[in-house]
Amino acid sequence: MTQSNNDQANEISHPHAANALARRTLLLAAGAMGFAQTVLFAILAPLGREIGLVEVQIGAIISCSSLTIFLVSPLWGRASDMWGRRKVLLIGLFGYSAGTILFAGVFQAALLGYLIPLIALALLITTRVANAVVMAAVSPSANAYMADITTVQDRIKGMGAIGAATNIGSILGPAIGGLLASISLITPLYFSVLLTLAAAILAVYALPVLPRPAHVRKPKKLKYTDPRIFPLVVAGVLLFMGFAIVQQTIAFRFQDVLGLDGTQTAKIVGISLMLSAAAALIVQLLVIPRLSVRPFVLLRISMPMMMISFAIMAITDTQSMYMLAMCILGLGMGLAGPGFMAGASVAVSSDEQGAVAGVAGACPPLGFTVGPILGTYLYSVDGALPYWFAFGCYFLLFFFTMKFKDRK
Repeated sequence: MTQSNNDQANEISHPHAANALARRTLLLAAGAMGFAQTVLFAILAPLGREIGLVEVQIGAIISCSSLTIFLVSPLWGRASDMWGRRKVLLIGLFGYSAGTILFAGVFQAALLGYLIPLIALALLITTRVANAVVMAAVSPSANAYMADITTVQDRIKGMGAIGAATNIGSILGPAIGGLLASISLITPLYFSVLLTLAAAILAVYALPVLPRPAHVRKPKKLKYTDPRIFPLVVAGVLLFMGFAIVQQTIAFRFQDVLGLDGTQTAKIVGISLMLSAAAALIVQLLVIPRLSVRPFVLLRISMPMMMISFAIMAITDTQSMYMLAMCILGLGMGLAGPGFMAGASVAVSSDEQGAVAGVAGACPPLGFTVGPILGTYLYSVDGALPYWFAFGCYFLLFFFTMKFKDRK
């Protein structure tokens, strides 16, 4: 019997009683990824400036990798339908660990003076794009896995749990990363490699393989323009584009307005991201489980909150007000993220969960493709402009969501 046949036999033999272990392991993996991602956003801006890159070049690193994730996420979603959620999730976790080692190595070489800025930029984009190809497997497989082990009625809670786990990692990432930045700005990246690698090894031994039919049909492609999910695709792209504009420019805003050096910037941005993630976590743990509203309602509630945060970021010049704005932004994203993912999941049939997870998982990367490079360009024109632009986008998005009804 071949290895693939053995894997298939194992997948259909596991009982549903393993769901509890699956949830715990899945949430641990999501937390590790949240840690790794937040550490990068906390240090990328000052680290890029340390090696001689300008704002738009730093934004281009994230934009290129995000575009890659956007393009390949649907492929990984469909692959998880055919190969199994566990296998695709492991590819993503191990691939992310290996790719981040290469990415951090380029930064290390540039900091030591072995690479001029333009060569460093080209290598950083190349290694980050290669890393993105495999790490794109994590989000669709994790969300499809959660969809498989939850009922339609519990879907928002399940997606909220993944969001909560990610935000726990996002809280720990800036806190620990800020401390590690005192050693060097590159140290948090190496630590994130150890954490995601540990999560991958744990998943190998502890993540159960889901039962599935003996004969798996090749899944249908799910188009972004499918009328069942198109309104959510539009909402998701605009939602994460605005969020990406803030994440990619807030470090510049802190450094320039408050007059900080690179290490101080990494620390203060880490604290602000930690507070934002903590606010989102509170919403996902204490508010969403008690709500009985449909996904688009969560989006509508979140929009005004995040518009307030953008306005504060645009007009304030004090650290305390920036922190308040990041907390409000976290509260809004804590509502919007699960609403978006759950809305996409319940809009399609049970045998399309992998495909819709891939499509929905591609919306944040598309937003992060446009957001960082647009935000850094706007920031180079005027420091407040990115936040007023995000305010305008969310203003339009709020009225857009009012025109559509959730599917039952």
